[in-house]
Formats: sequence, C-alpha cells, structure tokens
Amino acid sequence: MSENSPATKTFQQRADEFIAVANQQVPDSSVDDVNTSIIFSAARFNAFSVARSVDSAEKLQAEKQEAIKYFTQRYTEMFEQNIDEYISRFDRYSQK
Repeated sequence: MSENSPATKTFQQRADEFIAVANQQVPDSSVDDVNTSIIFSAARFNAFSVARSVDSAEKLQAEKQEAIKYFTQRYTEMFEQNIDEYISRFDRYSQK
C-alpha cells in the first residue's frame, strides 16, 4: 500500500463511525427516532447487499427467506452480546 492510499478500516472502526453519526443526530431528534433510522438503514443496506449477490428478481425472491433468517440471527447475536456488555457495565455506562 502506498503512503497516499487510505488504510483499510477495521470492523470496529466502521461501526464506531456509524455510532458517531447517530450520536450527532440525537440532540436534534429523540434516541428512539435515531434508533429507528439506524434499523431502517441497516435493513435497506442488507437488502442491497443480498440483491447485488444475484442476477435476477427471481433469484432474489428465492434467496429472500434465507437472507431474512441470516440477518435476523446475526442481529440477535450482536444485540445479545451488546446488551450483555451493557448489563455487566451498567453502573459505569450510566454515570452522569
């Protein structure tokens, strides 16, 4: 990689950038509204990701239920991991 090309961001860095954008929106919106926007954005990008992996609407239709199952499972795993971390660090995260 040349010195002028940007370094590849890690999974965590990309996630932190999305969270930073969400946090910037909170003063002008409710946390619930920002949260709903994040969920919608993720669903929309996930649909795009699946759609670009096939070459026809028929194949996309055939993949639909498997994609829903995959993304539902991944979200559940990630949410459980994060809520468990929040529970274990609740006092520290909730300090005002």
